[in-house]
Amino acid sequence: MDSLRVFFFFFIISTWGLLPGPCACFNLDTRRAQIFRGWEESHFGYTLRQYSAQGRQWLLVGAPLAWTDDQQTGDVFRCPMDDQSALNSGSACSRLHLGNVSVDNVLAPRKSGMRLGMTLTADHKDGSFVTCGPRWSHECGSSVYTSGVCTHVGAGFQTLETVTPAFQRCETFVDLVMLVDGSNSIYPWTDVTDFLVNILRKVNIGPGQTQVGVVQYGSRVVHEFRLGEHQTMDEVLQAVADIRQRGGEETRTALAINMAGSQAFKRGGRPGAHKVLVVITDGESHDSPQLDDAVTRCKRDNVTMYAIAVLGYYNRRGIDPSAFLKEIRFIASDPDQDHFFNVTDEAALKDIVDALGERIFSLEGGDGLGRGFGLQMAQAGFSSHLLQDGLLLGAVGAYDWNGAVLKRNSRGGGSLLPDLSAYGDQFPEELRNHAAYFGYSLGSLVGWHGSEVLLAGAPRFNHTGKVVVFTLDPRANVKVLQALVGEQMGSYFGSVLLSMDVDGDAQSDLFLVAAPMYCSHDAHEMGKVYVYKLSTRSQALLALHGALLPSPSLGSRFGN
Repeated sequence: MDSLRVFFFFFIISTWGLLPGPCACFNLDTRRAQIFRGWEESHFGYTLRQYSAQGRQWLLVGAPLAWTDDQQTGDVFRCPMDDQSALNSGSACSRLHLGNVSVDNVLAPRKSGMRLGMTLTADHKDGSFVTCGPRWSHECGSSVYTSGVCTHVGAGFQTLETVTPAFQRCETFVDLVMLVDGSNSIYPWTDVTDFLVNILRKVNIGPGQTQVGVVQYGSRVVHEFRLGEHQTMDEVLQAVADIRQRGGEETRTALAINMAGSQAFKRGGRPGAHKVLVVITDGESHDSPQLDDAVTRCKRDNVTMYAIAVLGYYNRRGIDPSAFLKEIRFIASDPDQDHFFNVTDEAALKDIVDALGERIFSLEGGDGLGRGFGLQMAQAGFSSHLLQDGLLLGAVGAYDWNGAVLKRNSRGGGSLLPDLSAYGDQFPEELRNHAAYFGYSLGSLVGWHGSEVLLAGAPRFNHTGKVVVFTLDPRANVKVLQALVGEQMGSYFGSVLLSMDVDGDAQSDLFLVAAPMYCSHDAHEMGKVYVYKLSTRSQALLALHGALLPSPSLGSRFGN
């Protein structure tokens, strides 16, 4: 396999400009080029950053298709710019082996294809850099969430932190406790265990998803197995099949519910998991005076309670079940039609498997913390941009591919992630299904007194593209200052952004926006770069100053 080469050129400053008066631009010194080689199959050279660390000058090179063992994780290489002997030997660059990324509390990750090294951002203030793999994923039942991962690397090339800034917990993040009456009146017991097996087959059991515990009760309460004790579907189903009826002359439902709330959900329960309790019983409780307090306590602790009345004992003896049914309705969460079931006998439990399964797992549309699930495919880290006080990350897949912009704070940590509604009327509801790709590109402008304004491109917005100019305060409040809109459908306006300090006064002077798919009048794809000047006299922050066009233009995708 031929190696891929990265050519790195020294910049020579000269005077020439787009604006009236002198400005600083550059030419390329082709005679003193440094050549770094890497494997073509790894996409070596996809991203590049100059970097100072350990008293030396380096070039960081992203290789998003590099392999780590048997997984195509991506990686970053460091190439010394001050070691001519290494350059001459052809072995100058070395891997940092960042593909062995590990994320806490995620036991079913998918690292292969995550594209680590697709973005690279170096912070010259503290000598660290951040690289992201926007296609890092983790399994959620039969679904795969592609939320993205970023790694913060220190000046000594050591990993400081690995974060999933748009991590979306599985919708199946549920702690499920089955509270089963095993008193003498239950018959036959195999119908009960068959029901448990059938209902649990519908559960997405696994690490980071649903975990199951089973409590059997009669005269006394016994934890057959606790939450998290069995990690896989096969382990849980085998444990259920092995449960034997313990019997008992009494049905102490209040005691069992109390113990479920005080013990079953606390021993192995997970913070933030949706707590679900399914009570299966065939008779009135012998401790009914305590039932009110037990049920109230569980509901106060946000436990969703399903109650199943098995009428076999009553029907076999011709007993009126009215009082029993009233008690079971009281146990069930409101509304009764969603949480209360009754069956004629133990054998009929099989008839409610589908209905109960659908109702329990309709809960999985929320995570119990009031957040929605618009980040399953966020791909955070698709783009990145260093700020004065943190790092901007683009998440183009968020909110049904309309996109989002996330800020990682440098002081005190934490992330800010406003949803699209925070941008007011910039993303109208009628265009929400158009996949704007907001966050595809990122940038910032530095104004007077060092104030910083943020920029994010949405190249598919309304098919013509848009760039939003905004500020973001510490409470994630967004203030939109201006919006730039593309002029041609399909041009991908806003896919590349660049701010420039032309006169070296630490303030931005020009802002460039690329539309690489822009077509000429004869429908040839050529590309176009729009040049904006920061305006101090107009209400608009940016004023269009001109445009750059390629020559020759055919198929050039100028600005990409």
